[in-house]
Amino acid sequence: MIRSILTIVVLLFLPAYLIFQFYYHDRSNSEIVLEYVGKEACIECHKKAYDDWTGSDHDLAMDFANDTSVLGDFNDATLIREDQIHKCYKKGDKFFVYTDGEDGSMEEFEVKYVFGYSPLQQYLVEFDGGRLQTLALTWNTIDSNWYYMADSVYQGLGVDHSNWLHWTNQGQNWNSMCADCHSTNLKKGYNSNTDSYNTTWSEIDVSCEACHGPSSEHLRWANLAEYARKEFSNFGLTIKTSGIDNVQYVDNCARCHSRRSAIDDFNPHSQTNFNNIIPALPVEPNWYVDGQIKEEDYVYASFTQSAMYMNDVACNDCHNVHSGKLILDGNALCLQCHKADVYDTPDHTFHKNYGEEGQAVISDGGIKFEVGSGTECVNCHMHGQNYMGVDYRRDHSFRVPRPDLSDKIGTLNACNQCHTDNTNQWSQDYIEKWFGQSRPFHYGEAFAEASNQDTNADYSLRRIINDDLYPPNIRSIAISYLSNSADNEELIQLSLQNIEPAIRISAVNQVDLKTEKELKELLPLLYDESRAVRIEVINRLSYLDTGLIPETYLEVYKKVLAERLQALEYNSDFPLGKYNLANYYFQIKDYENAANYYKAAIRQDGELYIAKINLANLYSTVGEPLKAEIILEELVLNSQENSAALYNYGLILSENKKYEKSLDYLIRASKLMPSNGRVDYNIAMLYDYFGDKTKAEEYLLMAIKKEESNFSHYSNLYNFYVQSGFNNKAQELSEDINIKFPDL
Repeated sequence: MIRSILTIVVLLFLPAYLIFQFYYHDRSNSEIVLEYVGKEACIECHKKAYDDWTGSDHDLAMDFANDTSVLGDFNDATLIREDQIHKCYKKGDKFFVYTDGEDGSMEEFEVKYVFGYSPLQQYLVEFDGGRLQTLALTWNTIDSNWYYMADSVYQGLGVDHSNWLHWTNQGQNWNSMCADCHSTNLKKGYNSNTDSYNTTWSEIDVSCEACHGPSSEHLRWANLAEYARKEFSNFGLTIKTSGIDNVQYVDNCARCHSRRSAIDDFNPHSQTNFNNIIPALPVEPNWYVDGQIKEEDYVYASFTQSAMYMNDVACNDCHNVHSGKLILDGNALCLQCHKADVYDTPDHTFHKNYGEEGQAVISDGGIKFEVGSGTECVNCHMHGQNYMGVDYRRDHSFRVPRPDLSDKIGTLNACNQCHTDNTNQWSQDYIEKWFGQSRPFHYGEAFAEASNQDTNADYSLRRIINDDLYPPNIRSIAISYLSNSADNEELIQLSLQNIEPAIRISAVNQVDLKTEKELKELLPLLYDESRAVRIEVINRLSYLDTGLIPETYLEVYKKVLAERLQALEYNSDFPLGKYNLANYYFQIKDYENAANYYKAAIRQDGELYIAKINLANLYSTVGEPLKAEIILEELVLNSQENSAALYNYGLILSENKKYEKSLDYLIRASKLMPSNGRVDYNIAMLYDYFGDKTKAEEYLLMAIKKEESNFSHYSNLYNFYVQSGFNNKAQELSEDINIKFPDL
């Protein structure tokens, strides 16, 4: 009887075992293809989340143009701009605009898609090559009127059809600039050979699987009996959104809510964002030197430098991540953590409450703040400004107003952003009256010193880097500001091993690669878990002779080179991307491809002067210096204060034996290059050629003054003295060199 019972038990469990083998074994098989199933598959089990999402900014991120989705006035509406009459109208059930086209003349375009919902809505037009372009004609949903986007965003730049930022050009291209964060499972599909797109998506808007990943395995998990689910990790979803810390949570949002450079299409299987993107650090020119927002930053770089982030606050502590709305109104949101009897009182806000007498103020961004609004936490600690003309966005770095720093380092403060008629000192006097005279050190002070090339900044920078209480992105910036001194070498070496990818990247870019020791420090990072780090390493190593790479690293070196090329090709739809790809081909001496991509970059962006300089250098390299001279001559005619253009033009003139003209342009370049001693060496050699030893010596000494730690300038001056017969000066300089460079 017992034996028969055991037999039955085994037989009963056999189907379950087979289920585990089928579902669990296959789940770990690399051949499993996870599929996007669409939002409809989620409604039955997740109706509350679906209802919250419906009508949200994510839901309305993009749609086909129809009577329901289009908010703008297409009832023969007009907008007059610079003597051009722009029109918006319908033909049947289709939407059209009459506006300035690729050559600047007025043309008719059909609107195929709407883009965004509130506080503005943009419209997309199809062009050849799979391009979708974002019209400059934009609908203000707050005031219900049309405006021309370029006039609001690019004021004073004179954007016309020839400019990279014109709506028909790459700066307003949907495929590369916008698409990946407004649709689900977006694949850019750019072909660098044909300069065309085959962009695809699973769903047109930002749907469930944009954040949770492809859900085919989740559906299989959901359809299993409870006992058969245990071997599935994270319910069969590729992206974990529950049971995670605030860093993981914020990182889930970062791929869209960050200013960043992309390496590839988003891969939901990636263990780190740094396999797909490199988030920008909050530095100038897009941020102020203390990290406050200047241009659009999409929140991430601001929030991750905040005390909130460093104290485990995540996006969902304030936002319903499905609806996008705040979970509480007013100060109640902040009082989840901050004590009301300390912070929500007149003794802290020092502003009038709603209902009290007083006058409203108009902020520097044109926003009206009524009496009483000064008691709201966000208006002092999350001040913002308008972007895209009408979109008011708050700075998520949650900072204390510092009018003292506004005077010291030229940054903003919330006090004077509202009280625009008063001085920073006026605000500072009140701050000291209310909170005392003492102010804590702010990292912006160190960054400002470093930006001004103050060597004393290193002490503060090292203190920031070594303090784990500072956010990783701030420590990364501090590394990037470090001077090239022996005192910093060990710290940079330690930073190469830091757990934070952003810190490792900054450290990689600080390695000089002048010694075998530094090479050995970088080589192991070819195996780094983050593709962004690996690519930064190969960017440095690729300028070395391949023969310097040890044989044990050659295989991974070549593998990462291929990763770098793939990333370059992925971004080659941008002018800078084409420029970088051209540099790659120049580097491997494929001059034909290099020239083609330099020219393509220049066609896209005629103001990308560095591409013109490099194209000229290419022509010089292949023995066509006259072509180089023509390119640079045109460049300097249009860029009289461009030091790089003047310098390179001077060099090519010398190469073409036009020495007097060369000297003139090199001297002009030298005046604009206060830290470049090489140009002064070139000038000295021309004076030496002309027989003017006095002037030659003067400029060789100037090179040393500009770069006192550069041994080559001392060596050049010494050789000049020897060759000129100035033996006494050569002897004196030799003694100085031995003192200044004892290890050489």
